[in-house]
Amino acid sequence: MVNVYIKKLVDDENLPLPQYASEGAAGMDLYAYIKNDLVIKPGDIKLIPTGYAVKIPDGYEIQIRPRSGLALKYGITVLNSPGTIDSDYIGEIKIVMINLGKNDYVIKKYDRIAQVVLNKIEKIQFLCTDELPITKRGNGGFGHTGI
Repeated sequence: MVNVYIKKLVDDENLPLPQYASEGAAGMDLYAYIKNDLVIKPGDIKLIPTGYAVKIPDGYEIQIRPRSGLALKYGITVLNSPGTIDSDYIGEIKIVMINLGKNDYVIKKYDRIAQVVLNKIEKIQFLCTDELPITKRGNGGFGHTGI
């Protein structure tokens, strides 16, 4: 288990800490921290605050991912999915949400709106070369193996 420092940015004892919804869950639920209900109309994009900031250990990132139930039932998802929070960002976590559904969707204070997943990051260094090793696939892409 990796320790991640979290700071509540609001004076609200009812705002839950991110938490796992089940023992086997990979992601922790994040909650909306808004003063008033927020309507996301079909096609609209909204930035939803969570009321928290974190300090992620060096060598890690937190990914922001959609909640599958919101996506399936209402067409509500995280637009830049997965979104990355870098280890040197210590500002408020905010979620970019979009309504891809057909109906208005209302977000209420403390609604579970997204998930966070911690990932270890390996740094890479590109090495310039004139030739790349040959592979069976080669440069085939964009559906070359079928749909």
